[in-house]
Amino acid sequence: MPIQFLLNLLIALLWVFLNDESTFEIPTFISGFLIGIGIIFMLHRFFGTPFYLKRVLSMIKLLAIFNYELITSSLLIMKQILTHSKEVEPGIFTYKTELDNDWHITALALLLMLTPGSVVLRVSPEGDTFYIHAMDIKESKPSVLKSIRLYEKVILEVARP
Repeated sequence: MPIQFLLNLLIALLWVFLNDESTFEIPTFISGFLIGIGIIFMLHRFFGTPFYLKRVLSMIKLLAIFNYELITSSLLIMKQILTHSKEVEPGIFTYKTELDNDWHITALALLLMLTPGSVVLRVSPEGDTFYIHAMDIKESKPSVLKSIRLYEKVILEVARP
């Protein structure tokens, strides 16, 4: 992936230098970058790795999913705080993950801890089980499990070629 991106930058710079203008202009660089994307897309099978924009789009997808989860869980927590709901039942549950890499497990744990309403208390020594505290186990557990599965899927898209 880094080689494809660096090659794309090189194509864009060559495009700028080969144009008739004597100064560096951003629109010329952008057009060269877009031409480079096309060239690299046509030649990416010769690199032996997938096209690098697939991973970039997966990163954007992960960021969008995280922002959606952050906003919805924040609204749910604000609703529970402002309505003084006495039916809130905090609890701890476990989740067995399919992730096997330490970086993937760490990313998943951090994404869960940054989302309001749930906290990863512990990860098993084997790294396959999360112990998660939910603010309201009845309401939060299904939504947290759904978001964990979605996070796992997108983390694997980002991390694996």
